[in-house]
Amino acid sequence: MTVPQPPEPIPGARLLFSLDPSVSHLNHGSFGAVPIGVQRAQQRLRDEMESNPLRFFTQGLVDRIAHTRRHLAGFLGADPDGTALVGNATTGVAVVLQSLGLRPGDEVLTTDHGYGAVGFSVQRECRRTGATHRALHVPLTAGDEEVVEIVRAGLRPGRTKLLVIDQLTSATARLFPAAAVVGVAREHGVPVLVDAAHAPGMLPITVASIGADFWVGNLHKWAFAPRGTAALVVAPPWRERIEPLVVSWEQETGFPARVEWQATLDYTSWLAAPAGLFALRSLGLDRVRAHNAALAAYGQRVVGDALGVAPADLPEPGGPTVSMRLIPLPRGVATTMDAAKALGARIAERLAAEVAVMTWNDRGWLRLCGQIYNTPDEYDRLAVRLPALLAKG
Repeated sequence: MTVPQPPEPIPGARLLFSLDPSVSHLNHGSFGAVPIGVQRAQQRLRDEMESNPLRFFTQGLVDRIAHTRRHLAGFLGADPDGTALVGNATTGVAVVLQSLGLRPGDEVLTTDHGYGAVGFSVQRECRRTGATHRALHVPLTAGDEEVVEIVRAGLRPGRTKLLVIDQLTSATARLFPAAAVVGVAREHGVPVLVDAAHAPGMLPITVASIGADFWVGNLHKWAFAPRGTAALVVAPPWRERIEPLVVSWEQETGFPARVEWQATLDYTSWLAAPAGLFALRSLGLDRVRAHNAALAAYGQRVVGDALGVAPADLPEPGGPTVSMRLIPLPRGVATTMDAAKALGARIAERLAAEVAVMTWNDRGWLRLCGQIYNTPDEYDRLAVRLPALLAKG
């Protein structure tokens, strides 16, 4: 099989970012990268805030946040009245968990593809309330129908008080059939929280069509918003039950303002988020998505070939616009979280490449991303140099 052809570059794309040109930034999925124009929009808002803090925080800020929320909800295809801005997806998950009213005998159900920090949050809430956490094993090769059937078999109606399912997994870069899973859970009366940390900007989503009780996604990864910008979408029956992690002056206003208002939080990242959507739309949403997915597929093949991985053993992401790809590392490499972190640091130091090294199912994996500032030669260089680094241990 031939290596997929890399996409045509988007002219001038690298110049839109302030990234260090001496480093190959192949891990957009972890923290994103904010375009220079969006950075400047946020800085203008910070300048406004610092020029008169009292006026900034007390005259119209709640309305400005609500206007921004409506703009971002429209992009996501979500109900603005059911959408609250939060700092990140993990924060949104924590808000939902502590609002459920879990009790001894209840359980929260996840899969073994879930994000680590979300797992910690689930475990903490279970310890606090006496509930239990159970994770379903989903094989990496499972198709959509198999994923749905695994979830169906794992539900315990009456006991399972929440199912947490990823829309696009972080550890395994796999697109899950979120809407189908929500449908199955609804048949059994089980509420669903969709962790869509990577979805906004990357996937052509309409949140309302998924039908989840709760949906949370970051806009600071693939939608070019400043970091600390995410949306928590809550279905109507749950909105009055949602409580913020910290109570502040909008508490009596109800959801979503009671969740958004956190006193002297720096709200400029939220207010500048529409500038990120403007940048994305100016480049062309479909164009960016197709470019990034094709580039990630190219990187997966050239690096996989260099490591001796057969094309059939390179996991498929499950969707045509997924811009993250997974490559299995040699057996015995990066099989623990500490070893994975150490390998990622060595690759950064010795190969001048930022990548994500993951540990899942007792196996080390390399996760590569594609973004408009990346070029095929960055993956080619990694493919040439990585095998020697791994051989040295």
